[in-house]
Parts: sequence; structure tokens; C-alpha cells
Amino acid sequence: MNTARGFAAFPPRPGRRGRSWWARAFVAAMEDTALDAVLLRRGRRFAGSGRVGPITISPGRISAVVEDPDGIVEVTVHLTQLTDADWDRLLDQVGAEAGHLAALLDGEVPRALVHSADAVGVPLLPTIGDLESDCDCPDIGDPCQHAAALCYQTAWLLDDDPFVLLLLRGRATDELLEALGTRRTRPAEPADSAVERGVPATEAYAAVPAALPPPPPDPPRAEALVVPEAPGLPPDALPLLAADAAVRARELLTTPGVALTEWADAARWAALHPATAQRVAASAGPGIASAVRAWELAGAAGQDALERAGNDPTPEEAAAEAELLAAGAESEIRIRRGVDGRWYPFHRVDGRWWPSGPPDQNPATAL
Repeated sequence: MNTARGFAAFPPRPGRRGRSWWARAFVAAMEDTALDAVLLRRGRRFAGSGRVGPITISPGRISAVVEDPDGIVEVTVHLTQLTDADWDRLLDQVGAEAGHLAALLDGEVPRALVHSADAVGVPLLPTIGDLESDCDCPDIGDPCQHAAALCYQTAWLLDDDPFVLLLLRGRATDELLEALGTRRTRPAEPADSAVERGVPATEAYAAVPAALPPPPPDPPRAEALVVPEAPGLPPDALPLLAADAAVRARELLTTPGVALTEWADAARWAALHPATAQRVAASAGPGIASAVRAWELAGAAGQDALERAGNDPTPEEAAAEAELLAAGAESEIRIRRGVDGRWYPFHRVDGRWWPSGPPDQNPATAL
């Protein structure tokens, strides 16, 4: 069976980023592995320049040709396919909740499905180090700018069709739907079957829940840490880094959230450690200031909304913007619905989108 799918080349669309949480997680797996931020920035420009050719997606493989100033290069990104045992466990998770399949068919990847798959040892979304690339170019970075561009555009494909991710993991859409249909039509197990039976809901809810583990301890403050000085680093650098790592570890344990890109993490750092903001800006560039402001106002949700301010609005966001403009709002505005359900306002300053203020449940109040 030929399971490869081809996708037409994207037209130029500078500044576009993945809109969905799963597309951003896919990109984060690539960005968090990269050691060269310059190549990532070039990759974003390549992705938006219209110089990436048609994309072919097949099990474990993404490929395309890229028009580089020095000539045409062929680039491939690899992702490990799931085993048959993995697919059995994943399909059990999809079939266990009717809403999972409905969401996939509607172009959504439910977080509950990904979490359930992780719980049974099935890595649906890639993580750090899962995406490997090959390219004809001489760049030694992995990913190179061409592979990064291909990953950014793959995230755009994932925005519209989550079955692209499942194909990458090894199964085509028709094959998956057929397997799910077979599962639903299997005959019932005989009464004397050794298959483990479920527990009636009344018994499950009546059972005494197991005690939850205690929360992790509060992270130490930087001034309370005693660490040796590191040659070439400011004296306060290592205590700040160690304390910040403890804060992030505790956050991931208690409130798992969207993976942060290198850019978002730089904004988070500068917002939490104002004394180092100038050093961060010198490394990340002046545009980091708007991201820092977004983080100060609403943390990760504000940063996420800012990253989508330059993207095409969803139908809901477009309707809200049209209503606000009709009510007399200035033309250079954006309003984005955050992952927390609140509305985030933005206005343009010197060609960049800036947070106009804190978010609100009402878009008019936010502006």
C-alpha cells in the first residue's frame, strides 16, 4: 500500500507560526534540540519565503526540496514509527473515548488523547531528539536552516490535518479508520473468557481514593544557593540559573503546560529576572521586549497569544475584530483568544505586535 501523501508548496507567508498546540509542540521538539539559534531564524525565514517545494509525508519521513541561493538542496526529516504493539495501545485509547476520533476527524488533537497515549508508553508527539534530519547543504547544525524550514511548514500542515502526524508515526488515515471499525465490530467475548472485566461505575466511585503524593517542596531562592563561580560568567549567573531550573521543574510537575520555545523561555527569564533583561535583549534582539511584556501580563498564555498575533485569525477571532472595528476601534489592532479562554489585545508599534493590556473574558473590555 502506498501510504505517502503529497502537499503543494506553500506560497510566501512571512511570520506565520503553527496555530494549534500540537503543531507548536512539534516545532518545540525541533527547536529545543537545536544548538544554533541563527539557523533557526534562517529556517523561519525560509519557511515563510515560498522557497520550500512540495512536501511529501510518508511513515517516518518528511521530504522536500528547498531553493537555496547556492542551489537546490534535498532535505529529509525522520521520526521513528510506532511498533504494532504501540498502535494497538494507541487505537485502544482512541476507541475508548468516542470524542477522540470525532476530534481527530474535525482537525483537532485532544490533549486527553496525548496524555492517555503517554500513560501507556506511546509517544504520539515528538519530543527533544526525536526529529533527525538529512540535507545536501554543508551546514553542520542539526537541524540546518533547510530542515528547520521543513519542520516549520510541517507544523502548518498539522494545524489543518492531525492525521499527518499519525501518518508520520506509521499509519495512513484509511488504515486507521479501518482498524478502528474492526475494533468496534468484534464479537463480544464469551462469558468464560479470561479477559479482565471492567469495574461498575457505582463501585469505582464508592471506592476510597488513594492518597495523593505530597506536593514537591518550594524551590530555593537564588540568594540561598551556594554555588562555585564559573569562569566567564557573571557572579550571579549560576545561582539564578539553578534557582530558575528548580522553579521550572516544580511548574512542570504541578501544572504541565505547553512546551516553551527558546524565544518564549528567553522572554520568561527576562520577565522574572528584570536585572538580566538587558543581557537577554542583547542576545535575543530588541523584539524580545514585546514578548517580555506579554509574559509579565499573563505568563505562558500571554506569550502564546503574542506568537499568534501575526497569524491569520480564527473565524471566532476575525468576528471579534470585525465587531470591534465597527464599534470604532483603531484599525491596527489584533484580538486573540488565549489557551486559557481569555481575550488578548494587541496593537502595532514599529511593525511589531505589542500587548495592549491584560486579557479579559470580554474582547471589548480587553481592548
